[in-house]
This record gives sequence, C-alpha cells and structure tokens, in this order.
Amino acid sequence: MTTTIEHQPEQRAFEADVSRLLHMMVHSVYSDKDVFLRELISNAADACEKLRFEAISQPQLSADGGEAQIVVNLDEEALTLVVEDNGIGISREEMIDALGTIARSGTRAFMERLEAAKGGEKAELIGQFGVGFYSSFMVAEQVDVISRRAGSDAAWKWSSDGKGSYEVVAVNLADAPTRGTRVVLHLLDDAKKYSSKWTVEKIIRHQSGHVPVPIRLIEKTGADPVHVSDGAALWTKSKGDISKQDYDDFYRSVSGQYDEPLTNVHFRAEGRHEYTALAFVPGSQSFDRFDAERHGRMKLYVKRVFITDEAELLPRYLRFVRGIVDTSDLPLNISREMIQESPVLASIRKGLTSRILSTLEKMAEGEAETFTKFWDLFGAIVKEGIYEDYERREQLLKLARFRTTASGEVTRSLADYVSAMKDGQSAIYYISGSSLDQLNASPHLEGFRAKGIEVLLLTDSVDSFWPTNAPAFEGKTFKSVTQGQSDLDAIAEGDGAAEDKPATSADVTAFIEFARGILGEDVADVRVSGRLTESAVCLVASDQGPDRQLEKILQGAGRLQTASKPILEINAESRLVQTIASVSEDAFREDAAWLLLDEARILDGDRPTDPRAFASRQARLFERALRG
Repeated sequence: MTTTIEHQPEQRAFEADVSRLLHMMVHSVYSDKDVFLRELISNAADACEKLRFEAISQPQLSADGGEAQIVVNLDEEALTLVVEDNGIGISREEMIDALGTIARSGTRAFMERLEAAKGGEKAELIGQFGVGFYSSFMVAEQVDVISRRAGSDAAWKWSSDGKGSYEVVAVNLADAPTRGTRVVLHLLDDAKKYSSKWTVEKIIRHQSGHVPVPIRLIEKTGADPVHVSDGAALWTKSKGDISKQDYDDFYRSVSGQYDEPLTNVHFRAEGRHEYTALAFVPGSQSFDRFDAERHGRMKLYVKRVFITDEAELLPRYLRFVRGIVDTSDLPLNISREMIQESPVLASIRKGLTSRILSTLEKMAEGEAETFTKFWDLFGAIVKEGIYEDYERREQLLKLARFRTTASGEVTRSLADYVSAMKDGQSAIYYISGSSLDQLNASPHLEGFRAKGIEVLLLTDSVDSFWPTNAPAFEGKTFKSVTQGQSDLDAIAEGDGAAEDKPATSADVTAFIEFARGILGEDVADVRVSGRLTESAVCLVASDQGPDRQLEKILQGAGRLQTASKPILEINAESRLVQTIASVSEDAFREDAAWLLLDEARILDGDRPTDPRAFASRQARLFERALRG
C-alpha cells in the first residue's frame, strides 16, 4: 500500500567548500568527463555486493527486488541519465553522512593536493578521497538521489545543484525503488551526448564491463533493455580468454585508480585449500601509501559473494597490491572477526604472498626496466618487510635495490655489492639520512671513498630500522659507517695490500688527551679517526646501541628519553688539527676543542648545543688570529 509521508524539505550545507572543490575537480582532476558514469556504476555494484553480504544473516533483506542488477535509463528529450540499482540502498542518515560530506578522508589534504596536481598526477588522485560521486556535477546541473534501504518502510530523496547546499526530503514509496538507489542526472546542455545509447554503451563496456553485477541499458522509456554486461567475474575465466585490456579495465575497477598496472598475478590454488586470486601491482603510488594504519586493499569473496575488504590477505609491506581473492573454503556467514583468525585465511595469505614475491623476482631478472620503476614506486614499503617478516627476510633482501656511493644514478642489488667487496672487507657498509645530498656530503664517507669501498646510501625512514634486524646477507653483516671503530686499515686499497697509517704526532696525541678532559661531560670519548681523510672531525656512535640516525629518530619519536654520548673522532692528518695542536696556550686549546665539537655537530645535521658560547669562542679565535 502506498502512503504519503508529510515532511518538509530539509536544507543543509555541505561540510566542505563545495563550490570551490567541485570547480577544482572539473578543471584540475578529471581530464575525461566519461569517468562519472564509471564512478556511479561502481557505487551501484558496491551496493549490490553489500546487500548480498548482509542478506547472508538477514535473508529477508533480499526477499523482494529481484536478482542484483544495475539499470541505466536514458532520455534524450528530457536530457536525463539515470543509474539505478537494487542493492542495499541508503537511509536518510547515510545520505547526510555519505553524500553531504565531501572528501571524507581528508578535505584539506585533498584540496591541497588538487592545487598542486599537474599532468599525469591528476589521475592518481581519483578514487582516493571518496569524491567519485561528485564527478556527476561535471555533466549535470542537478543530481537527485532517491533511495530506499533494504528492509525499510521509508524512502528519501537527496538533491543538489553542487553549488554549496543540498536538500533531503521524504518521498512516497511509489516514487522510489522497491529497494536500492536511483541516481538521476539532469544533464547540462554541453553534456547532451551522455543521453545517447551509443555513447553510454561504449563507455560502460570500456570502463565497467567487468563489475560483478549485470548491467542493463534502456535507450528510452518503453524500450527493451540491452544487456551490456553479464556480471561474470573476470577472475573465474581462463587466463587465455582474458586480454590485457580486460585485465587493465578490471584493475581500474577494483582499485579505483586510473593508471595501468605494472603486472598482475592471476592463479587458482588447488589442494588443501582452493581459492582464486587476481592481484595487481599498480603503476603509480597511492596517496595513502604511508598511512599509519597501513591497511591492505585486497577484497575477499566467498563463492563470488563479497565479504570484506579489511581481511589481512597480504602482509602490510605489500599493502600497495590491489585485487581480489575468491574462495569456497570459508562459510558465507563467517564474521569479519573470525576471518582474521581463520587457518584458511592464513594459508591463503601465505600462498598469495609467495606468488607475488616470486612474480617480482622474475620481473627483476627478466624485466629490469619495469622492476626499476616498481622499486622506485614501492621499494620503501617493501623494505618494511625486511624489518617485519623474518621468514622472508632473505628473499626480500635479494629483491632490494639501493643507491650507493658507486652506483651513480642507478640502483644496485646486495648481490652486486657483495661481488664487488674489497679484500679484507667483512661487512656491508651503509649510511642513513634524509637525502642523498646530505649523505654524499657526510665526512663519514671520506675514508671509504679513498679506498674505493662502496657504501649503501639509505634515505627512506625504514632504512634506519631494518639493518638492525637483518643480521647478515650471504654471510656479510651490515655495519653503519657512523658507528663504532672503523676497520678500514684492514681493507686493501684498490688491488694492493692494506697500508699502515703513519703514527700520530706527539702534539696531536697531547691535544686529543686535552680535549678528552675538556669535553668529557659531552662526549663518550675523543680519539683518532680511521675514517676521515679531509674533514677535521666527525661524531660517531659506539659499537653498542643504535647508530646516529636511528638514535635521532627514536629520540624524536619519544622512544628514547636520553641519547647516548657520541664519540668525537679527530683527523690526526688534518692541517687544521695539527696547527691547533701546535699551540700551547690552554685557553685557546679549550676554545678550539669546543669549536671542533660544534663543527662535528653541524656536519652531523645538528646545531651547537650553546649557540651563544659557540659565537663567543669563534669571536675570541678571530681576535687571536687578527692579533697575529
């Protein structure tokens, strides 16, 4: 029975600067207006999948409304395009929450990124901030959303012209779908082509042909529907029947990204557990790749019924991978909480992870250029696995690529590094910091460069952590060049034997002893350096505990209350040090010792601990020099 519900329209403001945002979307993000239809169809497909899942525990939700489908209705005379589904539908509260809050995952960050977007970066932003629905305003002067949630006896209409506000009002059940959502686009005059059957059918087949819900197209009122897509799941087909274009289109559909994947992993596992997996390695970075939560983006299906996109189907260091896993070994009514504890899921996770890493290994061996692009995009994330995944640490170390003091503009593997090690070299040397320029300028590298010893240049945040958890590679330990005593004297220079350094002069030895006494409260020790060849001083960490960069990170994150005292190393061959050591005046030697320590701090990226004292000592030194 049809009832009329008496409600006054409720006018509400969008929770964002919508006019500015929509203008930016039209002119900065979407270079191809056709994407609006794909976004609406994807939303409709998701609604059908949500209904299938909720109906597992509440069968009455799908008792009416027929099999899941998406219908696109066109009217060239009225200049409208309608996308209707018989999925889960949305309530009044959900309309306000989902449609009234633009860029829910971070409006300010999204808008800042939009303003900075140039060229190909535009496509990378799409689908990452929950703004797909609003692409409708590129082609429509008004958008109406009429919906009735499954199991509800009320229907609601959301309307907006996209210029700053929207309206929510109750509607008669006779004017709403039996269940599901109807999106009505009142097209702009210059978007008339989107009311044409030929244009719309082509777009659907090209962009949404692989959504797991059948799509019908009605050319005009009274016309018979045309079956545009049968809703057959791509992953159930034989690989020989799937073209590259099919894979690319499905990837875009499942990932919400508009790039081309670097590769895909499509296989069916049989045996103890049976499942089909179709995973993609993206061709561009997602904006949330360093999200602290680090959630994956793989969808779990059970017998083609979407269950969740929150199951941990891959370790977090592979969270950039997009795709689906479909299994028949889990019950349809399994809860999301039980999924995480399921031994079936653990087995799938292990098998899928192994297949993806194997694919990357083959890429590294046979497609060097593609692998280089992959590593530039996702290497910083994959290296998290060296720190976290003990079982696959050796495999990940083999995959890893690094810039080094010998690599120039390219990257090298650890196998390349080990094969080029010098006679007498027992460790893989590395230095970590915030940028290549900073690392290349570090005085810690001087002695290594002089002997032609390669050093890994590590600039990612995780690079300060994984070397401490990777005890060795092919029997060679990892050692920071900013930590402990240098063992350079034992390593051959070029093709010759290791050379002994000249003995330290008595004056320099005496000055070092003097500096040790003066600086004793601020440093753990003062000693002759075996790693410096040009600079006068540098700071190093002790053999025990973290290296200099890791200690700074831990202290900055509040994980280390008190930093350990550094060791001041002095270059006994430095002309400056020898000149200072030749002066016998204690006041001058004291100022010089403190200035050398501050110089080492500056070279290490820090500031003098007492700027005023630093300036005073420097002034006294200048005055002495001017006096002759």
